[in-house]
Amino acid sequence: MLTRWWVYAIAALFAVSLLGVLLVGFAALVTIPTLPSLEALTDYRPKIPLRVYSDEGLLIGEFGEERRQVIKISTAPERLKKAILAAEDDRFYQHGGVDYIGILRAAYSNFASGGVRQGASTITMQVARNFFLTKEKTLTRKFSEALLAFKIEHSLSKDEILELYFNQIYLGQRAYGFAAAAQVYYGKTLNDINLAEAAMLAGLPKAPSRFNPVVNIKRAKARQLYVLRRMHDLGYISNEEFKEAEKQPMHVKRESQEFTMRADYIAEMARQTVYERYQEDAYTKGYRVYTTVKKLDQEAAGKAVRQGVLDYDRRHGYRGPEGIIDLTKNGSDREEILEDALQEVFDSGDIHAAVALAADPKLVKAYRRGGEIVEITGDGLKFAQKFLTTSKAGSNQQHIRRGSLIRISKNEKGAWQIVQLPQVEASLVSINSRDGAILAMVGGFDFNRNQFNHVTQAWRQPGSSFKPFVYSASLEKGFTPATVINDAPLFFTAAETGSEDWEPRNFDGNFEGPLRMREALAKSKNLVSIRILQAIGVQYAQDYVARFGFDPKQHPPYLPMALGAGSVTPMQMAVGYAAFANGGFRVSPYFIKRIEDVKGNVLEQSQPALAAEKAKQIIDPRNAFLMTSMMQDVIQRGTATKAKQLSRTDLAGKTGTTNNHVDAWFCGYQADLVAIAWIGFDTPRPLGNKETGSHAALPIWMNYMAKALKGVPVAAYTPPPGITTAKINPATGLREAKGTMTEYFLEEQLPPEEDSVNGVDEAIKSAEDVIKEFLAH
Repeated sequence: MLTRWWVYAIAALFAVSLLGVLLVGFAALVTIPTLPSLEALTDYRPKIPLRVYSDEGLLIGEFGEERRQVIKISTAPERLKKAILAAEDDRFYQHGGVDYIGILRAAYSNFASGGVRQGASTITMQVARNFFLTKEKTLTRKFSEALLAFKIEHSLSKDEILELYFNQIYLGQRAYGFAAAAQVYYGKTLNDINLAEAAMLAGLPKAPSRFNPVVNIKRAKARQLYVLRRMHDLGYISNEEFKEAEKQPMHVKRESQEFTMRADYIAEMARQTVYERYQEDAYTKGYRVYTTVKKLDQEAAGKAVRQGVLDYDRRHGYRGPEGIIDLTKNGSDREEILEDALQEVFDSGDIHAAVALAADPKLVKAYRRGGEIVEITGDGLKFAQKFLTTSKAGSNQQHIRRGSLIRISKNEKGAWQIVQLPQVEASLVSINSRDGAILAMVGGFDFNRNQFNHVTQAWRQPGSSFKPFVYSASLEKGFTPATVINDAPLFFTAAETGSEDWEPRNFDGNFEGPLRMREALAKSKNLVSIRILQAIGVQYAQDYVARFGFDPKQHPPYLPMALGAGSVTPMQMAVGYAAFANGGFRVSPYFIKRIEDVKGNVLEQSQPALAAEKAKQIIDPRNAFLMTSMMQDVIQRGTATKAKQLSRTDLAGKTGTTNNHVDAWFCGYQADLVAIAWIGFDTPRPLGNKETGSHAALPIWMNYMAKALKGVPVAAYTPPPGITTAKINPATGLREAKGTMTEYFLEEQLPPEEDSVNGVDEAIKSAEDVIKEFLAH
């Protein structure tokens, strides 16, 4: 009787199993035709972001929803492959897509633990899910996933499947694929990561948001140790390797970008250019843009701008804390309050946000994002000393007290100090004078705080830095560097200025009487510039400056044009000054060398017009030489003598300070390199009485040029044909056989002999007669 029941039970079990197999088979027959084509795998075309590179090939920008670097599985380091297999699918090379042993092991583990702690998805099943299916947890999806896994295993080799997994899997922080994740978390290539780092990356696929070390480093560490133990248990690593990797602290990059150098403004310009050409494909097709920006120049420019802005800011004093954080909320964890408060407050380079925990005139304790407590003492408190009081008097909102939101940075000795985010802006652009290639561009103090590009978008008054273009125009009208012009008071009616009555003054308030033009430019004499413009005519000057690329509409034909009352961008100034540096040619600025597709095919290649070749000649080479010679004197004995500290004789340029000290400039160059520095407020307002071009902008220019020209031989400016020299009397500008000064002239414009003219007044009259005669012809 008992035997019969066993037979019935076995038969029933067999029938149920058979029915199950038939149902599964029927379901498979129904589902298989509905499975998607594997074309997405066999013709893998991942979304690859737009990448922007420097001239040397260094990554400076990346744009797209997905950060991804596609690699071949053959180039992946073995330690990372083993870490992934240990964490996700150690029988990957044995099973056929579905690991039945793994399913039984996971079921037992989950039953023993009383919950779902271990999954049974193979790498192949994960590939199927990532490419074709949703992440909903249903039997239908799981069944389709298994069938797709079989189909994938039948169509692709194991290495091809693993390569797809390597490049497609999401690993947090917008990183897709392990190569991108290595860059995001460690700033390294895959071949540079160590065993501990490989284990951390291998632990991410299970739950990127949970085990992300940027989000929660403790959970990330626990997951990393699990992967290392699995590798050890499977015999992938030795005891020594396990212990060494286990001990290593987890360090990850916390910066939002992982670029070798900062060139945000150029990268953004490249993005805009590529988007105009390719629209949305720009962000998914893997275009590569190689720019003209050079690492040495860009880094020097970035440091120069930041240092110049911070120096200016320090000169004008501390403004107080940015805000107050309430640290007395009942029932709240203090660290949680502090982290929440700092969550939306962004750092700016090496300037970090912090919350004061205690403050008095001798010590400030502050909390930094991530839990670090810093102590600031001594010199680190000097900048904000007036805002540090006793606790009794510290209730003033402007004083630093418990809960104050402040900014801190480390000084050159590594000690913490109180600083502040500057309100002023600055920019620097440098170009190659021969072809217009942009070598460095810093469009503002911090791109993440202000994306407005002050190099290309800011229209500002150039002040005296515009005078060289007026002087250049006068050389074409018969003036010479030795022409004597009276530095004396003038008065103009509203009809003459185009706005209101005007009595211009020199910057220093002094009038020096008759001056040679060279001397007047070196000293930046406003009254001389105005008289020059009067002599050559405002309409002529307006047409003339257009040769250099300036918009005539931005420079109305009135006398204030002589003092730079129009509007320019720093980029326009760079192009204009390049014509003086390169012998009179107008070059077009460019920043993209070439654009490549994802396979390296060149789609576009720049072909700049070179000076003295295809570039348009806009002024006589002799004019450019004379202007360079005069602007060298600006540095040697004029308003920019501070630049003599660079110990170079091949530098030329001009300071610029606008009315009421609203804008400060220095525009200068060496034979092959032009650099323009500007500083001012976005909403125009005075910088301060002493904040001239020589005081606020020139140091930025000098700091850049010192590094950019290091090791570059001093250039010699050879007079072009048609230039001659003559000895002159410095007081009259006239030729004198025993003159104490040598001056350059055009061969056809030598001044009269000293003996034929009596006195300075006659010299001025003689110069005017020469000019009138020239103009008449």
